[in-house]
Amino acid sequence: MYSAQVLDHFQNPRNAGEIADADGAAEIENPACGDVLRLTLKTSAGRITQARFKAKGCVAAIACGSALTELVTGKTLIEARNLRREDVVAAVGELPQASTHAAQLALDVVAAALSRIRQ
Repeated sequence: MYSAQVLDHFQNPRNAGEIADADGAAEIENPACGDVLRLTLKTSAGRITQARFKAKGCVAAIACGSALTELVTGKTLIEARNLRREDVVAAVGELPQASTHAAQLALDVVAAALSRIRQ
């Protein structure tokens, strides 16, 4: 059902946790399924230098949160803002159609965290 990459991100999540002195942070809940994703970001010179996530939800939500941290680290704020659902799905090696909401949740939380970055 899930790709090997989804299962790897779920079983071995990257960058799990929280950045205490984050420059931007957000927590989003998907009201339809109850998945919750929290993202904290550290930035320097207009780039994301660290990203950490916490998730409560399905396999796909945890995998997408993990993959999201890898996708945004090193990117400029504009590059991170321009990520698409397809980018998150590709990072986890595909998702079943019923689980694509997890990729959207990841995009929503990064957009919210970026909007809260203190300049």
